[in-house]
Amino acid sequence: MVQRVQHASCTEDEKVTGKIGKGFLVLVGIEDSDTEQLADRMAAKLVDLRIFEDENGKTNLNLQSVGGSLLLISQFTLYADCHHGNRPSFIRAGEPKKAQALYQYLIKTCRESVPDVQEGIFGADMKIELLNDGPFTILLDSDEMFGKS
Repeated sequence: MVQRVQHASCTEDEKVTGKIGKGFLVLVGIEDSDTEQLADRMAAKLVDLRIFEDENGKTNLNLQSVGGSLLLISQFTLYADCHHGNRPSFIRAGEPKKAQALYQYLIKTCRESVPDVQEGIFGADMKIELLNDGPFTILLDSDEMFGKS
């Protein structure tokens, strides 16, 4: 889940763990079938996503074009299944050890293209603040874009 923001921050236990100005707040959901190759493709899509306005007001500029930053937050609740009853199931969310490794890999990969990549704390109780710009929110679903991993 990508949100174009004017600014965003992540706090864990009253300590700021990541803070950005203009850029993307990205909520990252990982399932067990996800791979480093898929993370590479998702990172490329993310950093090249052209959702900032150009001089004509058209969404035509990517993160690098505007000197934007990334704040990546692990978010297993993106895989909530609410089909049965009122208590969500998170059975599709990735096993924590594997998901954490892939989350860290994604951060490392994004840092190869974006100078300022901030992060949350995997598995922590975080408080996220943001000023959504637009609002502009996009769901990048790897299954829809690239087929089942």
